[in-house]
Parts: sequence; structure tokens; C-alpha cells
Amino acid sequence: ERVKRKRPDNLDAYDLLLRALPEVYTAMPDGARKAVSFLDPALKMEPHYALAHGFAAWAHEILFARGGKREEDRSAAIRHAHEALAHGRDDALALSFGGFVMGMMAHDRDVAMRAFESSLDLSPSCALAYILGSVVSVFAGDAERGIEWGEQAIRLSPFDPIGYASLFSIAVGRFNQGEFEAAADAAYKAFQANPHWSSAHFMLAATQVKLGQLERAKQSAKRVLELEPEFTVSGMCAAFDVHPAVAEPLSEALIAAGLPA
Repeated sequence: ERVKRKRPDNLDAYDLLLRALPEVYTAMPDGARKAVSFLDPALKMEPHYALAHGFAAWAHEILFARGGKREEDRSAAIRHAHEALAHGRDDALALSFGGFVMGMMAHDRDVAMRAFESSLDLSPSCALAYILGSVVSVFAGDAERGIEWGEQAIRLSPFDPIGYASLFSIAVGRFNQGEFEAAADAAYKAFQANPHWSSAHFMLAATQVKLGQLERAKQSAKRVLELEPEFTVSGMCAAFDVHPAVAEPLSEALIAAGLPA
């Protein structure tokens, strides 16, 4: 319902945005490409449509992160994120997407956190800000805030279509704190929420290694490569500028599971 509150003047553009949503919510490249095919014409109709820019930024982030690491996707993600922030000052969702992509693709976590804070100033119960902020936080090495924000997102929106991202953040945060049973539990819940998301599988693999379940970890790693054939551990860490305190133990576990360095 929150998405529907911020309609553009052109209802055809709004309809195209709604058609993009289930595609981009997969967080995988095939869906993201379909989403872009709806969002591009929406933005031609409404060039300052902040929320469409936000979803387009996220779609291109997905394409970069899990669809081949093409520079044009990273650049497009950042460009749309800037537009979402510029035109979405009164739109909590647009600010959340813009901040997320600035944190993940431009590696500008100060801009990201200011955007999340602005989103929450506008709408203190905006689950999306907490969901996406939790991901930026854990990759920045702030496990405590990542877990706190992830848990707050689940309280606010327990059936959120991208709730898997909150669970992923909790898994990364618990992993970083050495709480591997709790990390594995959160990773499994992320997998259940979105079984076709490669990131859920790599967190499962990492936690299974730490729990001594090497054969299960290898199966999880195999599934990562089925879903994301070009996955490498170093590529993932570089794409998101993962803090060394997170990247080093996570990389060690993922390589032990059989994922390419």
C-alpha cells in the first residue's frame, strides 16, 4: 500500500511501475531485466518519477551484482539513485532505494545513511528503509546496527516482499559476531523467503562451513553457481566494498565451501 500512495500524474507510468514490482522483487537478473523493460518507458513518460528511478536503481544494482558486473549497469544504478534522491525528497521509498544503491554501488555510506534517516523522518514506520539500511550496515562492518535494523524491519512488515534481505542482513551480522547457529537459522529463513536468490545460498554455505557441515556447504555452493554462474568471492566483496572484518572470514568460509575465489 505504501507504494500506491505516491502516484505520478501519468497513470500509465504508474501502471508500468506496478508491473515492474514482482520482477524486481526477485532480486535476480532475469527479473531485473524485465523490470527495466517496464521502468524505462515509465520514466520516458514521467522523467522525474522518483520511485520509478528508485526501482530502476535497484534493478541495475541487481544486474551489476549478480548479472555479470558490467560497468554500464553500475553507472545506470548510480545515475537512477541520484535521480531518486533528487526528486524523492518527499518520498520515503524513493529515498530508501536511492540510499541503498548509493551505499552498495557508489560505496558512499554517508549518503546512504543520510537517505535512510531522511526516509525515516518522513515515515518512521518505513520498513523498506530498515530493510535496505540493514544490508548497507552489515557490509560496512556494523553488525549490531544491521541486526537491529533487520529485526525492526521484520517487526514492522513481517510479510514484506523483500523481507529476505532483512534475514540476510541478520545472517551476515550474526556470522560476523561468531554466532554461527543464529546465522545459519537466519540464512535458512532467507532461503525459504526467496529460494532463487543466490545470496541466500552463499550465506547458507558460509554458515554450514562454520558448523562443520561441509557436504551441505558444498551443495549450497553448487546452487549459488547454478543461479549465478559468474559468481566469485572476490567479485562479490569488491562489488559491495565489503568491510575487511566481514570479507575476510566470509571469504574463507565461501572458498572452503568450494566457491571460486
